[in-house]
Formats: sequence, structure tokens, C-alpha cells
Amino acid sequence: MKEYTTESIRNIALASHSSAGKTMLAEAMLHLTGATTRLGRVEDGTTISDFDEEEIRRGISLYTSVLPVEYRDVKINLLDTPGYTDFIGEVISALRVADGAIIVVDSVAGAEVGTEIAWNYCNTFQLPRFVVINKMDRENANFQKALASIQNLTETRLIPVQLPWGEKASFQGVIDLISMKAYKGDGKTAVEIPDEYRSAAEEARFALVEAAAEGEDELLEKYLESGELTHEEVVRGLKAVIRQGNFVPVFATSATTETGIFRLLDAIVDFFPSPAEIPPVKAMGKNGEEELISASDSGPLAAYVWKTTADPFVGKQTFFRVYSGMVTSDSRVWNQNKGVEERFGTVSIPRGKENMPVKVIHSGDIGVVPKLSETITGNTLVDKTHPLTLPVPEYPNALYRVAIFPKTQADSTKISPTLTRLCEEDMTLSWYNEPATLQTILQGMGDQHIDVAIRRAETKFQVNLLIGEPKVPYQETITRKASAMYRHKKQTGGAGQFGEVHLRVEPLADKDFEFTWEVFGGAISQTYAASIQKGIQNVMKEGVLAGYPIRGVLVAVFDGKEHPVDSKPVAFEIAGREAFKLAFKDAGPVLYEPIMNVQIIVPEENMGDVLGDLNTRRARVQGMNSEKGRSTITATVPLAEMLRYTTQLRSLTGGRGIFNMELAGYEMVPPHIQAEIVAARQKELAEKREE
Repeated sequence: MKEYTTESIRNIALASHSSAGKTMLAEAMLHLTGATTRLGRVEDGTTISDFDEEEIRRGISLYTSVLPVEYRDVKINLLDTPGYTDFIGEVISALRVADGAIIVVDSVAGAEVGTEIAWNYCNTFQLPRFVVINKMDRENANFQKALASIQNLTETRLIPVQLPWGEKASFQGVIDLISMKAYKGDGKTAVEIPDEYRSAAEEARFALVEAAAEGEDELLEKYLESGELTHEEVVRGLKAVIRQGNFVPVFATSATTETGIFRLLDAIVDFFPSPAEIPPVKAMGKNGEEELISASDSGPLAAYVWKTTADPFVGKQTFFRVYSGMVTSDSRVWNQNKGVEERFGTVSIPRGKENMPVKVIHSGDIGVVPKLSETITGNTLVDKTHPLTLPVPEYPNALYRVAIFPKTQADSTKISPTLTRLCEEDMTLSWYNEPATLQTILQGMGDQHIDVAIRRAETKFQVNLLIGEPKVPYQETITRKASAMYRHKKQTGGAGQFGEVHLRVEPLADKDFEFTWEVFGGAISQTYAASIQKGIQNVMKEGVLAGYPIRGVLVAVFDGKEHPVDSKPVAFEIAGREAFKLAFKDAGPVLYEPIMNVQIIVPEENMGDVLGDLNTRRARVQGMNSEKGRSTITATVPLAEMLRYTTQLRSLTGGRGIFNMELAGYEMVPPHIQAEIVAARQKELAEKREE
């Protein structure tokens, strides 16, 4: 591959709802520009973009692929992102390093949930964008209907730059409103616009020129005086309004028949900014001061790591975008986030699974380097003498939880490092050990996301994992005072064991545990206090009522007996443990459950269904408000009722609803639910005894 400098690079993310045709659009661009000799197909598993075994098996994109397309001496780095909602983390990472986005829309389905999500994230990153209405050769394809459905998502005006030359089976090319020519097939050769499309083209051209005139004051003056602009002026004006985000141009294609592709490539080169033309990027410099950096080979090095992957053959792969400076092979860089130096081996330009080694990666370009030991997604690589930190985007909270178990004993030792590696690669995955239930919990965006992560652990790290429903981390406590005593006496051959403990338990509001010694007159030596406390705290970890940790208890030891020969620390540990269990059972034991503060954002039309569903979940709605067609509901809901809410909310809202939640506190479990939990625990213990 040729070497491309900053001005000759375009970084463009392809984003959309699943199955709108992003991967095939990229495939058509690669094929028509000579990067590949044949057009791959998603259904055959032969595309350059979807090369992972899991992507081929499922027939959808799961990861973002980098696909450089060389056209008109410009390198277009296409970032083909997944469309399925569970993999939104990949989309956010790609948009973070893109300078423009193409929203791909199915000509039959129009705007869908994924279209709306992609659009909103483009707004977050303030990216100029195109809309491409793809699959124009499909039965029931309707350009104007699809266009109207996208216009409903946004107040920004959509301006067709092309009209389709025919629709459905008769789709044969595009009518370009800038040159006022028709382009058949891939769009290489121009012909006159057919008569039946002439009036529609002239009307659409009028709106296009009017939009272009708003790009510059000079153009607006000329347009108001003469009512017309030259071809070059229209391009110049459109370039300005697209980059300002005032208008979004609309194109028509059919990726599978490779129709309209060259005209789209021309527009990418003409209208999207190069890294040299985007506004300076904010970075944190020395002592936390903000610095603005521009894409220049001579600037201080600042490279943002937007993706890392583990490959069983070549090891860890680190994908980065250079925002300032240059990166060369066999160089040393400083990881500002980790405070360590990393040695670069051979740097390469990625194209799907293939890496093309290069000597230098210029400012603004995207590259990959293997085998960096410390660097993870979100890190900034710099010169040690000029520290900079580039901002990491905000990723949505992962709220779909599963419990993870090893399949075999050999797998159990590898769980922690494997989950850590998976979460380093994917910013929307996280894991933790829940001490209350002794479970390892993996959190993701949905069931498909978790399923892919588990399969990845199997294929990439050779660790076999099973998943189950996570237990709710209940807590046990008491509601009244109670006393109990227990005598531990063990007399066999040799030295015996003896210890007797009298203790009292009381509810404790502001602490987890307090231990007091109220023994007077030396009935028990205070040297045994630590052993008694140890026995009690061991029970508190395991629970008495249903196997959950005990909180909020004051324990006072007030009497007991010891034996001059047989009393030992272990005897008092056992006596303390058993006395505590007896007192706890007599002190009105109850379960407390975690209560979550939940915020749910849904389209207004789904509000009733969502509220109805919340009522079945023991929710207490705190407030509701609506703005711009979306309703926000705030409520407190027990965690036990929210374990699979991600799936349910998607089902209720057609995928348009989102929610987040955080722990608000603990409240007492209603008696009928507590009885069920205790009964389930007794059954579980009985089964274990039988084993």
C-alpha cells in the first residue's frame, strides 16, 4: 500500500441498524477500487470485514473492522461497525476515532432502532455525516419513504444529492444533482438524465443549490443575485454546510449489485474532512492543563488506542489512531495512562484480518501494532517528554448480568485472567466477584453480547465457561434482642475440649457489626474473646437464615464457663459460633434486599406499557417527565426484579428503550418472598447433603 499523508486520509465510520448493508457497501468499495478481485458475500462468509469465525457463523458483524479503500490518491479508512444493539461499544469506539460517518439505511425498512442509536451517537461526537439509502434493488424499495423516516429522527435537514434511477428491479443507477448527469451501474460513466426524471431532478437540484449557498456568505450573495451557482461553487458550499452539520446529504446505492458506488466514493473524498481539516482535538497536558492538538507530523506524539484484540496466532493486537506526530516501526513510546514505556515492533495498516506492514504511520491515520504488553483500550501513547492524555468516550452501563462458572477444575484457575482480558478488549463488558453470593458476575449489554464473550473465551483463550442466573446479594439481619448459650464439650481419649458461652444479640442501625465483652468476675478469661469473635464472624459470612451475609448486629458476651484443663481457643470458637446461631434465630431474623434507583428513557408511546410492567416488579415510581417525544421514568425497584430487565425493556419498546440503575440502599424483603427464598435455601442444602 502507498504511503498517505494527513491531507490524503479520510476516517469514516459506517453505522446503522443490523442488516442495512454496511459490510456489503464496504465490500463493493474494496472490489470496485481493485483492492479485491471478487465481491465477497455476507451469507457465504467471504467478506473482508466479517472474518471472525463467530461473525461468519452468525452472519452479522460483531466487531469493528478497518477497511482502507484507495481512491483518487486518497485513502479512505472505512470503519465497518456492528449494527446489533448488544455491540454498541464497538460503534462508540469507532465513532471516537472517525472524522465522519455514513448512516446506512435499508430502502424497505427505513429508519430503525439502530439507525436512531447511531444517529444520536454521531450527534454526541459532533460528526458530519451522509445518509446512504441502500438496497435500492429490493422488492418494495422506496427512496422517498425511507428518506422521510430518517427525517423524522432529526431536525437537521436532509438534502438528496442523488435521486435513484428507477427503483426495485428497475434500479439501474443514480441521477447526480450536482453534475445533473445520470450514472448507470457503478457510476463510472455519465449520460444525460432520462426525460421522465428531468423535472424531479430539477426540483431537487434547486433545493440542493439553495442549501449549498448557505455554506458561505459570498455564495449566498451570488445565489440571491443570480439564482445559480457553478459546479465548483456548489461543491464548495456543500462541503461547508456538511462539515458544519447544517445539512446531511442523501445518496442511493445497491451494494450487492455495486450500483452508485463510485459517486459515493467521490462524495466521501470531496465532502468529508481530512484529519488536517477537523477542529483541534482537546487533550490533557502536564499538570492537568488542557491542550489543543492538530493533526501534524511535526507535532508532539498523541495516539489513541481505540481497540485491542487477542489473536491466538499473532498475540495481542493494538489498534490506534494518530492524532498528532508520527509512529514508526521499532520505536519506543510512553503509555501515559499506565506510566510505562512500550516498544513498538512492526507497525501495519489493517485491512480486515490482514496487516500490511509500513515504515511510518502519519498523523491522522489508523494503524495496528502487535504484542504490546501493558496497553489497553482507551490508553494514550505519547512522547515521554510531552505527556498528553486524550479523552475516553462514555460507554453505556452494562446491566445484563450472568453468573460465570468453570466447566472443569482446570478452567477455574484461568477464569480471572480470561475475564480481565475480555473486558480489556471490550469497554462495555465488566466482571466482579460478589462476596455476598460467592459468585463471579459478568456484565454485558445483552444475552448475545455475553454469548459472544463466552465463545471468545473458549476459542481465543481455551477456557470453557458455563453461565447461570446470578443470585441476588441479600443480607440477613435481626429485628429484636435475644440471648442464647451454648456449651461445647468433647471428651474422647486424651485432652478434651470445653467452652461455654452466653451471649446477647441486638439490632445495630449504623454499623455492620459490633462485639462487646460484658463478662465480670472472670467467668471466662478475656483471652478467649478473640476466638469467640472469630466463630461469630465466620457465621456472619455464611448466614443463618438463607446463606447470605449478616449485617447490623451487636453481639455482647456476658457470661460463660471454662475448664482449667480442657478449655482451648477452638472450643470457645465453636461455642461462640453455635450460641450466635441460636440467638440469631430467636431475634426475629429477616432478609434485606438491594433496592435500585432506576432511570428508564422510552418513546412516549411506550410509556403505558413500561409503567404497567414496572407495577408487576414491586416498583415505586418517583417521577415522570416527557421531552421531545421521549419519556423519562424514575423509580426505585428491587434488584431481584431487574435481573433480566434489559431483554424485557427491548421487547416492550422495540429496542428503543434504555435504562440505567445504581444501588439506592437495602430494604426488608416482604414476608411471603422471604419464605420462598428460605425454602429454596433449605432445599439447596438438603440436595448438597444428599450428594
